[in-house]
Amino acid sequence: MAGSPASLPTVEIKSVDRARLRRLALGAQGLLQREPFGRGMSGARKAIRHLGYVQIDTISVVERAHHHVFRSRVPNFTAEMSNRLLKERSIFEYWAHAAAFLPMEHFRFSLPYKIRYRSGQTHWVRSRDRKLMAELLRRIEREGPLRSRDVEQPKGSSGGWWDWKPAKKALEQLFMEGELMVTARDGFEKTYDLTERVLPEGTNTSSPTHAEFAEHLLDQQLACHGAVTLKGITYQRRDADLRKAAKAAVESRLAAGELMQLRLDGETFFTAPEVWEAKAPRAARALRILSPFDNAVIQRERLLSLFDYDYQIECYVPEAKRQYGYFCLPVLFQDHFIGRVDCKAHRAEKRLELKSLHFCEHPFADGELIDALADALPAFAEFQGCDRVDLTAVSPTHLEKPLRRKLQSQLEV
Repeated sequence: MAGSPASLPTVEIKSVDRARLRRLALGAQGLLQREPFGRGMSGARKAIRHLGYVQIDTISVVERAHHHVFRSRVPNFTAEMSNRLLKERSIFEYWAHAAAFLPMEHFRFSLPYKIRYRSGQTHWVRSRDRKLMAELLRRIEREGPLRSRDVEQPKGSSGGWWDWKPAKKALEQLFMEGELMVTARDGFEKTYDLTERVLPEGTNTSSPTHAEFAEHLLDQQLACHGAVTLKGITYQRRDADLRKAAKAAVESRLAAGELMQLRLDGETFFTAPEVWEAKAPRAARALRILSPFDNAVIQRERLLSLFDYDYQIECYVPEAKRQYGYFCLPVLFQDHFIGRVDCKAHRAEKRLELKSLHFCEHPFADGELIDALADALPAFAEFQGCDRVDLTAVSPTHLEKPLRRKLQSQLEV
């Protein structure tokens, strides 16, 4: 019988081991190597299979979050590759802890949510128009894939799904229930088709048990994070039975010696003994500007515990209460999150505006940090469709002049 985590041996993480744990986590995320998954479409396929999901988001002040996450790990990734992955059916779109792209081989693990929506246990649209939904299904069956623009657009809409006309609500309900899948995207316009026509032949369509789902999530989180917490395994998944199954899976593996416990400032992490005993990857010298929805930073409590980095995206914060800016992006250097930058891509002008750049306390020399940022910005600006960088404000202020000088020698500013 498995013992509880509290009753099993625990390794207390000391300061010297904390950096090692950080590097294990970042290495598992693919953020310590230049090309951890390779390049191009092949690299993108490997990246999402390893990460388990890539979150989709609509904010466009810089390149969309899902493209940004891929690009942080696949250096030559371009935005159109997401749509190519959809069309070739390497990935599918559904809900993880939020809207996401997921590997097609994980399709069966989307079924529990679809069943809950279909049965009414969970609601997407509370007043479902079953007659209209049936009409839409018949239309797609007869005419083929349907674009979201092919159903009536609301007049004076603010753009939120809550303003959609009944046909668009019905279309999205069919998607959430699993009758339809997204076959392509043109920006944020989706094309839908019948699930049976989208799924590759041989796709496993059996709904997993709670135990199977929990084991899948545990394997996925261990692969892409290196070390996991109980809360992180089922992050944002509001299913008490799934959380119980995840706890049981961890306890079983602990008892079998397949996992070990690490205690860091009162937080318990679980990892495989061979992962902890392996040589930690080297901390890369490259600086990375990440998406606020990146897999490495989305679990904010984990981020604070492991990296001592207190991060909040401020687009949802009233303007008067923002500290760092509307869409501040985490800045990673070696194995430290050393700051954040509020950016806006003025695409018509091909100009990337760094509205505010904030550096936290960090163990690096100023010159080393400035060089790393200046080296990273050209590729980051190019990814935004920009060939010019404007720097507005820097904190602490003593870094502003040397940073401007460095940027002027490398970029048009």
